[in-house]
Amino acid sequence: MTIASDLTVRPYADADLPLLQRTFAGWIAAAGRCGYDHIGELPHRIYENLRGRHPVGELVHVWEDAGGVAGLAINLRFGAAFDVFAAPSLRGTAAESHMLRTAYETTGRLMDEDEPFVLTDLFDCDTVRADLLTRLGFTRFRVWDHVNERDLNGPIAEPRLPAGFVVRGARPDDAAGLAEARNNSFEESWTGDLYRSAVMEKPGYDPAREIVVESPEGRIAAFTVYWTDERNGIGHFEPVGTHRDFQRRGLARAAMLSAMRHMAADGMTTVTVNHNAENTAAAGLYASLGFVRRHETYGFRRPRPHDA
Repeated sequence: MTIASDLTVRPYADADLPLLQRTFAGWIAAAGRCGYDHIGELPHRIYENLRGRHPVGELVHVWEDAGGVAGLAINLRFGAAFDVFAAPSLRGTAAESHMLRTAYETTGRLMDEDEPFVLTDLFDCDTVRADLLTRLGFTRFRVWDHVNERDLNGPIAEPRLPAGFVVRGARPDDAAGLAEARNNSFEESWTGDLYRSAVMEKPGYDPAREIVVESPEGRIAAFTVYWTDERNGIGHFEPVGTHRDFQRRGLARAAMLSAMRHMAADGMTTVTVNHNAENTAAAGLYASLGFVRRHETYGFRRPRPHDA
């Protein structure tokens, strides 16, 4: 297998994020969404998903060739998964296969000993990636996410909240409340200091794009972060959550409606949101807001490397 002689890899640095987002927006404009998720997923996956478990340069790798950025690998997501994104000109080539193999080996080397498989996923329309993974010994084992889309050109309802609740943008002093809300929405283990340092102080984060619903007592009851891709006119939600003490009151719906109104004002024509295929509550919420499923993502896995 011949790999381009000028293909190199280096550790990611925080200063790379604006370039990567511009590059990925260009790839989406040229080749569509099948090989790429929204550009807002980059800071979310790099910072929120990895949240300082290792120095970011150990887990996130930038591939380059004579033309500039050729690919990106994000390793050890969820403790056992990786993402690889390759430039449209390299899709299906030996270079993309090499990136996938390297990410598999890197994740396998760093994951806990009790993890039996290295995982990755792809869009249902990405037959190129499915073929490469199959050749590398991966097998499909589940439907992972539903990928939903809504048009923003039509009317967007005004958010409605119970008496005393307010919807607003996040503030720097919300870190502890946001950590608590995430822990009670997703069974995670944030602290306020960690959320501030791993997310709020990292590139790509804008507190105005983290929409929160505050309870009459001043608690963060629900939240969402919205992202925008100005080149392609696509907005995106990641994540969306409601503290378990405040569920079934329409709070996440209000946060999303507020965010969609902001996105439409910023020129976005479409918005997307993904959710675990088994999360029926999320599916119902998004359907009630006019989202329609456009794609699924498929999980693929391969036994961890023997020498990992």
